[in-house]
Amino acid sequence: MRVKADRVRVRFRCQPVAIILLTACSLACAGQSTAPLPDPRQLMRDVVAHQKQLEKVRENYTYSSEMMQQDLDANGKVTKTETSESENFFVNGHAIERLVKKDGKALSDHDQQKETERVTKQVQKAEKTPSDQPLEGQSIRISRVLEIMDIGTPRRENFRNRPTVVFDFVGRKDAKTHGLAEDASKKLKGTIWIDEADREVAHLEVTFYDNFHVAGGLLANVQKGTNFRFDQAPVDGALWLPTGGEGNLQLRVVLVKGIRQHFTEHDYDYKRFSVETQQNKDAKVVNVKP
Repeated sequence: MRVKADRVRVRFRCQPVAIILLTACSLACAGQSTAPLPDPRQLMRDVVAHQKQLEKVRENYTYSSEMMQQDLDANGKVTKTETSESENFFVNGHAIERLVKKDGKALSDHDQQKETERVTKQVQKAEKTPSDQPLEGQSIRISRVLEIMDIGTPRRENFRNRPTVVFDFVGRKDAKTHGLAEDASKKLKGTIWIDEADREVAHLEVTFYDNFHVAGGLLANVQKGTNFRFDQAPVDGALWLPTGGEGNLQLRVVLVKGIRQHFTEHDYDYKRFSVETQQNKDAKVVNVKP
């Protein structure tokens, strides 16, 4: 997490904690609703293998995102609102984001050039970085999640007319951790909905149940109650892509007054991409019963 005195920008889709939970906490059930729940560790390997199979398919798609970030005062009143629009695509399993508008206005020629240079560097880095490693920031091994989290008993529910397996999780305070990502995971609790047929994350809700001290509190403190949610849905009836999310951040930065923000993201306009046609056809989010 980068902290600036004047502004904090949160892209929950790209944050290490979100990536950790979306990938590693996918403890679900494949098969019929009456089938027994599988061994979590074996299912973990199945989920990872499934994601690997979809990486190349995702690289054929682009989509757009709208982000709104609101600064709040101590009473929850909005004091400042910023918006941005971006185009998103995948390279070697990594999500790449290209900013196209800020506060409803297209980027200037100078800013477009800077953004092109930044995105080009990101693409080059993505091509050389294994898909199971982050482009930036810290990461956590999938095998470590079960050691850090206490996972509740799975249950089956319908979510948006599709069968899902739902379970709760909470970080263990006594878990021995190393690095920022692992340390933060100890302070989290949440619930995850897994699409039972497709083995994909349909919905995720996460909350910091305790304060998290960055660098022992020397840099910043993420306050108890900071939370976010994340949603995905099938595109063209098969491939799953993000549809949006929402979150609330409470942060205290050294030498800076407390920061409170509310942010939302809406993902849309999915397009199948090909070298020959650039935009072959529009792809729609579907809600089909398996």
